[in-house]
Amino acid sequence: MNIKRIGSVAAIAIAGAVVLSSCAANEGGSGDAATSSSGTDYSKLSGTLTGSGSSAQQTAEATWAAGFQDAASGVTVNYSPDGSGAGRENFISGAADFAGSDAALKDEELSGSFELCTDKAIDIPVYISPIAIAYKVDGVSDLTLDAKTIAGIFSGKITKWNDSEIADLNDGVDLPDSNITVVHRSDDSGTTQNFSEYVSANASDVWTEEPSQTFPYQVGDSAKGTSGVASAMASASNAITYIDDSGAGDLDKAKLMVGDTATEISAEGAAKVVADSDTVAGREENDLAIDIDRKDTAEGAWPLVLVSYAIACQEYKDADKGELVKGYLDYVVSKDAQDAAAKEAKSAALSDELSEKAAQAVASIK
Repeated sequence: MNIKRIGSVAAIAIAGAVVLSSCAANEGGSGDAATSSSGTDYSKLSGTLTGSGSSAQQTAEATWAAGFQDAASGVTVNYSPDGSGAGRENFISGAADFAGSDAALKDEELSGSFELCTDKAIDIPVYISPIAIAYKVDGVSDLTLDAKTIAGIFSGKITKWNDSEIADLNDGVDLPDSNITVVHRSDDSGTTQNFSEYVSANASDVWTEEPSQTFPYQVGDSAKGTSGVASAMASASNAITYIDDSGAGDLDKAKLMVGDTATEISAEGAAKVVADSDTVAGREENDLAIDIDRKDTAEGAWPLVLVSYAIACQEYKDADKGELVKGYLDYVVSKDAQDAAAKEAKSAALSDELSEKAAQAVASIK
């Protein structure tokens, strides 16, 4: 990754309605060593951590917590997949010890105060994943879309599956004369933020709203969280959505026109875009928010990608809590944990360079 700056769970307890599978807990155990490569002795840690936020991170968090508890048997990690916006709000108010968010802290959030912190909070990338354009259309199992048609569909300007703009990209595909059912997020969502950044960057003449964590158009049906969107799609017909790839399940996934090439979704393509991107200007030294290159047209690139962060205090008012957060995130950014999450969630492990930077940021937590 180009790091230059471009300007100035013992038990896995899940709050809310989401229950993590024992499969993830059983397969996520990469924490066999009680001491990390950075020298952290996990076995000496004890206490309870509460995390809240990204539903896209849900499978990864289950995997990480299961692996971490193998080595840190005195620690309980509770993670509630409330959505990125709610997670940041909970962290800011002190209701959560750390947040998972598919969008980095906003400038106005950074300029405010954080209940658990002596001063600043930092964004540490922990999860890279492609966002799928997933669909369920009668008689269609091969579909190609570009940014313009995606923007048209999700803004309500394209309403039929056999619309000429879709048909022009899908020669030979028998598209039905059926209404398009759009399914989008109802909550304050980092996935929506990343999706809207992509269509805004590549089809601003169609997607006329500013990128936002709130879906801006009055179209289709809405559902909360990644699991809610997946459930809505399961019962819908002739429907389409944007969803973290980990939650797409058996839904068909559209190819994306990247430059002149119809490109299949892949974690490798998502990772490539992140590697080609820079960090956001003007942030604290240990804040690694990524300015994603949404117009990357390199071969195999998947610019419809999300980088999800762990948001933590640079320094906690409660030093013991800071040690717990530091220990957990030290494990999360390790190669073992990243590889385990990539297997379970179909995400991309952090590159060696980004992993090293993330580890340095974690090590700075007090």
